[in-house]
Amino acid sequence: MRALAPQLRLEFQYALQCRYDARSRVAPPRMVTPAVRLASTLDIASLLDLSEQQWRAAAAARPNQSLIFLLDARYAIEALRDGTGWEIEYPRDVWRLDRLPGIAGPGGRPCGRARLRFDRISHPRLRDLGKRWTRLRLTSGLSIGAARAGVDALTRFSDFLALAGVDSLADIDRPLLEHYLAHAMSQPGGTNIKKHRIGSLNTFFQTVRQHGWDDSLPAGAAFYTGDTPPIDIQVDRRLAEFVMTQIESPANLDRWADPSAKLVTLILTRCGLRVSSALSLPFDCVVHDGQGAPYLRYVNTKMKREAAVPIDEELEAAIGEQQRRILQRWPGGTPLLFPRERSNISGDIPLDPGTYRNKLNAWLKACEIHDEHGRPVHLTPHQWRHTFACRLINRDVPQEIVRVLLDHSSHAMTARYAKLTDQTVRRHWQQATKVNIKGERVSIDTEDPLAQAQWAKTRYGMSTQTLPNGYCGLPVQRTCPHANACLTCPVFLTGPEFLPELREQQRRTLTLIDVSQRGGQVRMVEMNQQVLTNLDRMITEVEKTMTEDTDTSDAS
Repeated sequence: MRALAPQLRLEFQYALQCRYDARSRVAPPRMVTPAVRLASTLDIASLLDLSEQQWRAAAAARPNQSLIFLLDARYAIEALRDGTGWEIEYPRDVWRLDRLPGIAGPGGRPCGRARLRFDRISHPRLRDLGKRWTRLRLTSGLSIGAARAGVDALTRFSDFLALAGVDSLADIDRPLLEHYLAHAMSQPGGTNIKKHRIGSLNTFFQTVRQHGWDDSLPAGAAFYTGDTPPIDIQVDRRLAEFVMTQIESPANLDRWADPSAKLVTLILTRCGLRVSSALSLPFDCVVHDGQGAPYLRYVNTKMKREAAVPIDEELEAAIGEQQRRILQRWPGGTPLLFPRERSNISGDIPLDPGTYRNKLNAWLKACEIHDEHGRPVHLTPHQWRHTFACRLINRDVPQEIVRVLLDHSSHAMTARYAKLTDQTVRRHWQQATKVNIKGERVSIDTEDPLAQAQWAKTRYGMSTQTLPNGYCGLPVQRTCPHANACLTCPVFLTGPEFLPELREQQRRTLTLIDVSQRGGQVRMVEMNQQVLTNLDRMITEVEKTMTEDTDTSDAS
C-alpha cells in the first residue's frame, strides 16, 4: 500500500479492519492486491471520488472478488462519513436496508445489499407518502418482502397517474380508481399478484387517511370487496407419494454430498417447517418433555414466534451428529445449527435458502427423481410442508393437531394445506357399516355398474349434509320431505360412531312419550312412537354390528 496516497492508504486500512471486526469474510492478498493496484493507477485521492458504477467499470478486468472488496471498502468509508440510521436513509430515494437499525431478513439474516427503490415512483407526492408509509411498516415489524411489494404497488400506480395526466392526490377519486382497475387487469401477470397490488394500494390509502398525512385525498379513494376477481383456487401443492418414496429412499438420501443439506431435507420432510425456519435453527434446538420425548424448537420466521414440533429419536441423533460437525469447524461454538459454509468466520450467519435450493436441485438431478410419467421432478422445499400436512390429515390426525404442528394461527390456513384424498374419504365410509331407520345394513356393491355413482351420492351426502346422529343419504339435488324428522326419513343412515347420540335420543324420546301419555296428547305419542321404534331397531343393529366386529378382531 506504499504507493497509495495517504488518504487512500488509511481508507484501505480501515476497510480491512472492518472486515476483521465483522468476522464474516477473509481478505487474502489475492483479493486485496489487485484492488490496491487499481486504486494506485487512478487519479483519485479517496475511494469516494468514484461512484459505485464507475468502480465497476474501472475494475471490469479485475477478479470479481477484488471488485467486491473495493465496493465493500467504499461502502464502509461512505458509512463512516455520512453515518447510518433513519436520519441518513430516509431522505434518500434508494434506501440501503443494511444501514437501517433493526431491519433484517427472514430468520434474522443480514440484509446484505438489499435496496428499496423509491426513485421509480415518478409522482412526487406519492413518493413522499410512500416513504413515510414504508418506514411505518418496516418499524412495525413488516417483512422486507411485504414492504417491497407495497413500493411496487405504488410504482405501478404512479406510472398509471402519469399516463392519465393526474398530478394531484385530490383527483384520485372512485372513477379514476375504476379506470385503474381496468388498466391493472389488462397488464401482464397473474390475477393473484394484481389482486395483491390492489390490496397494498388500498392499505396505503387507508393509512394516509387514518394518520391524516394528506387531507386532500378524497374519502372515496378506496377499493371494495368485489372490485377484483377472486383469487385463483390454489392447485394442490403436495407431492405424490410416488415421488416422496424416491426422496425418502435411504439409498437416495445417502447420495447427499453435504450432510448438512441432507439433514435440512430430513427436517423439512418430517417436521413440515418452512425452509427459512429450518435454516435458522439454533444450535441447541432439541428439547425434551417430562417423559423424555424429543421436540424440535424453532422460530416461526413468518409469524416471528417460537414453536416446537415432535421428532423421533432417529432425527434427534442426526441433529447430534450435525452439532458435532459444527463444533469441529467452529470449536468455540456457533449460535446456529446450519451456519453458512463460506465467508462466515464467526459462524453466526445462517445458510442461505438459495444455496440450499441449488444443492437440492443438484441432488434431485443426481438421483434422477421422476414422476409417474418418467419426467424429472422440479419441486420447492415449501411443497414438503404441504405434503407433511396432507399426510397427517389423511392418517386421521385431527385438523386442530395439524394446525398446532404447522404453527398456523387459523384453521382456514391449515385447510389450505391439509387436503383429504378421495381414498381417505372412501376408506372412512367403508370402515363403518351404515344402518337405515328399518335397522337394515346398507352396503355398496363395488362390482355393480352403479357403484361409482352410488359412492358419489353417498360421499356428497356425507360431506354436505352430516346430521348430529347420522348421515343423509338423499341426493343433494333433491329437497327433504321430512324436515326436522330425520329419524322417520327412509334415506337416513347412521353407524357405530353415533351410538351415544342414538341412546341419548332414545332416552329423551321415552321421556317425551311418558309425559305425553300422562297429558293425554295422543297425537304426540303416535308421532314419537314411530321415532322410538326406529331408534330401537337402529341401536339393536348397531350394537350387533359392533359385537360381530369385536368377535372378528378377537379371532384374528
